[in-house]
Amino acid sequence: MPLVSVLLVLLLTTAVLGYFGVGDLTSAFTFPGRLTGAVLVVVAFVSFLGAVALVDHWLFRTFANSGTVALVGAFAALVANLTLFLELLYNADSVLWKAFFGALAGGSAWAVYTVWRTLAAIPAPKRVATALIVTTAIAAGNFGYQNLYLPSQHEIRPVIRLTTGNPVPSPDRKAFSVPVDITLENHSDLSFDVLGTEFHAMAQKVPLAQPDRLREQWRATAKQWRKFEETNPLSRTEIYEPGELVDAQPWMRYGASIDANDTVNARVVVQLPKDTAYDQVAFYASAHLTRKDRVALDHLTPKPAFMSWAGGRVPDWLKKEGSDSLIYGCPLRENNAIDAETRDTRQLTVYWNFGAHGVSISETVSKEHGKDEPDQVTTSRYGIRVVETGPVERTLWDVKNRR
Repeated sequence: MPLVSVLLVLLLTTAVLGYFGVGDLTSAFTFPGRLTGAVLVVVAFVSFLGAVALVDHWLFRTFANSGTVALVGAFAALVANLTLFLELLYNADSVLWKAFFGALAGGSAWAVYTVWRTLAAIPAPKRVATALIVTTAIAAGNFGYQNLYLPSQHEIRPVIRLTTGNPVPSPDRKAFSVPVDITLENHSDLSFDVLGTEFHAMAQKVPLAQPDRLREQWRATAKQWRKFEETNPLSRTEIYEPGELVDAQPWMRYGASIDANDTVNARVVVQLPKDTAYDQVAFYASAHLTRKDRVALDHLTPKPAFMSWAGGRVPDWLKKEGSDSLIYGCPLRENNAIDAETRDTRQLTVYWNFGAHGVSISETVSKEHGKDEPDQVTTSRYGIRVVETGPVERTLWDVKNRR
């Protein structure tokens, strides 16, 4: 009976670790993920070798060290099953997989104890097995920390640069355009998927105060700093009136990719009449991205109920803002075979919210018809990043003073 139960534990471990290992080895998004798959395949092989050695040790005694090999196989199974069980307790949604690996971890511990007892009469191999097991555990822990944990904590964030060109008059000299170059620089070995990009220009009147402004006037300006888009500098002489939107548009296709060490360039053109009443224009650009080493998009497209004003579902916190929204979405694919098998499929939803300052983009990650994940989870686990630049301000006095 002990032989059959221990053998069952080792063979089940071989099968499930081989299944996940081959899956990670062939389809994980990152080198550490594929390396983890290779380690699981090796552990599965060691576990299978331990099962073969166990049969020989228990029944035939053909090889002198078959008991030691069986112990090493049982211990490798214990370490792998316990590690996966703890990982699933923290990450997995499937109760069945949690229970399965919990049972395997308990069975592996019992298998190690059972095989260990059979080695009580042969002390030398037992000491060798102990040294090998301890060394393997330390090496595995150090390897996992150096090659799996530390790389996953490395923070990467691209940079957006925004520059304005020389104004170009229209043929009839009644209007002019300002070219704006947007550059996204990805100085890293990681790739990104684009959830959405946004550019907007705010025109402002900035009359000068005579005499200088008083403290009470500074304080009145500071009270307007509720949102970043509404913020104006504090000045002794300049009186900033609320800016007005003159241009807003995306500058890169949603769902596109940004490769490692890549640079993306775009140009937008803002047009204004020659006799404009504005004194300057402030330009802003942003990009909402997700790291390809954390998760993969699966065809980000407009949802069937695409518009909030035509039945599209938006979260309560967005309804309170009272803005109109366009809704995009797609399923997310996890970056390794274990999470893909043991976690429910998450849905990514991207909201384009139209307001007085152009479009603000926001995103949520949730289970199907489930609660949205906290912002910390969307950032740390799914690698969603927001990159912004601006305001980049340009005066219009040189244009307005041209004859």
